[in-house]
Amino acid sequence: MTTTKENEEQVSSSRRQFLRGVAAVSAVGLAASAGTAVADTPALTVEQEKPEQGYHETDHIRSYYASCR
Repeated sequence: MTTTKENEEQVSSSRRQFLRGVAAVSAVGLAASAGTAVADTPALTVEQEKPEQGYHETDHIRSYYASCR
């Protein structure tokens, strides 16, 4: 039969190993998420004027309408 002190040392040792493992996994997860956070930042872009959307009456459309009259 083991003494209580030896049993406590075994529990303490296994607890330390568990906590080291959790810390290592957390560090890897943190590093992975930090790497993607940097990659997700948008690059600087020059904003261009957006072309107008929808119907536009241009010269060739006006000439078509004039030919239909």
